[in-house]
Amino acid sequence: MFDTKIAIVVRDDLAVWQKLNVTAFLTSGIVGAADGLIGEPYEDADGNRYNALCVQPMIVLATDAAGMRKIFDRAMTRAVPLSLYTEEMFSTGHDAANRAAVKAVAAADLTIVGLALREDKKVVDKITKGAKMHP
Repeated sequence: MFDTKIAIVVRDDLAVWQKLNVTAFLTSGIVGAADGLIGEPYEDADGNRYNALCVQPMIVLATDAAGMRKIFDRAMTRAVPLSLYTEEMFSTGHDAANRAAVKAVAAADLTIVGLALREDKKVVDKITKGAKMHP
């Protein structure tokens, strides 16, 4: 149904609250980067309205730190746009501090705990090879 695939990859050694936090932030990055990913608002039989959701399914994968680095490197080599979450961002309190934490570190030295990407299905599969479906 979709030519593209959305994959969110989280480092497998994070605490559950961290995995959820990283997934939420990365999802917002994907949705904010592409027009047309948000559908229409929902409504129940009683007429109550609810916020619109993403129109495309997403998969959540897990991998270790070495796997995360491989996925990052593969995406960067292919110039695939990424949403990024680094370990340092857990200690910040707002968007500007998050961006400053990332800006302070060279790409090769980033401590990546989560990535998200939306690209052609085959490309996403190649980039995320080795990551497993999150349990």
